[in-house]
Formats: sequence, C-alpha cells, structure tokens
Amino acid sequence: MKKVEISLSLIEADDAKELADSEQVLIKISRQMTTQAYAPYSGFYVGAAVLLENGEIVLGSNQENAAYPSGLCAERVAVFAASAKYPNVKIKAIAISGNSRSRDIGHPVTPCGACRQVMLEYEVKQQEPVKIYLSGHSGKIFVIEKVQDLLPLSFTSKELENL
Repeated sequence: MKKVEISLSLIEADDAKELADSEQVLIKISRQMTTQAYAPYSGFYVGAAVLLENGEIVLGSNQENAAYPSGLCAERVAVFAASAKYPNVKIKAIAISGNSRSRDIGHPVTPCGACRQVMLEYEVKQQEPVKIYLSGHSGKIFVIEKVQDLLPLSFTSKELENL
C-alpha cells in the first residue's frame, strides 16, 4: 500500500486587472449577474457567465426555492441554458462570482460538487478543456485551466461503459 497525493495547480490574480481584457469582461459580467440572483433564503448571490466558442456569452444566477432543494445554482443555470440554446457549440470558459447580502465577498467562491460534476460532463462531451474563473465581488481571482482539476477522481461516462 502507498499514499498517493492529488494536487491542484491554479493561477491566482490579486485583481482582475492582471488578466486579459476578455477575461476581465467575463468576470465583470459574472459579478453583475450576482445582482440577478434570487436568493431570499441564503442571502448568497452567485452569478455565472459562460463563454462559448462562437463568442456568445450565456448568463446565469442562482435561483432558490422555499422547497429545498428545488433551486438551482448559477453555474448549472448558465451551462444548461448554453446547451439548450447552442447545443453543438463548445464552452470555452466559465466565470463564477459570489456576493452576500450581509457583506461584500472579497475572495473567490468555488462551485458546489453538483456544479463541478455538470461542468465536467460538458468538458468530457466536447473533449476540450473549459477554463474556470472564480471570484468574489472583488479581490483575488482563481484561474483554473480545466474543470477536471476541480474534480479529481471524477465520475464520467467512461465509468458506465463496462456495465
């Protein structure tokens, strides 16, 4: 028996200004989308902006519901909308930002496990990496080169091939 370590490598920017203009735009849009979130219960507002290969940007925000877990996270809202509207167009990048009713979040927020799994499904389907940008309302930004890095030891369609 041996111990195996899995690690994550990411880029950390102190501010969006350190990134390319196109990346700054995507993050700005995801931050703006936090204001469109319907989060009366948690007070945690998340926005997402999905950049497609054709240049379109599809938006999403979290949508809560009094009957938990009937709501949906911003990432899944945006990814599912992109797939429905542009079913054969690849996803290039996703920016995810969070904010709070009680304070400005100044650090990157990360997607939940369900959102990581959904984003990975599309990355596997298109056989190309999807870059992820994680931010709060302000402050540092994490740039992750592919969804797979967010979900080590993931479950994919390959697991179902031998059933």
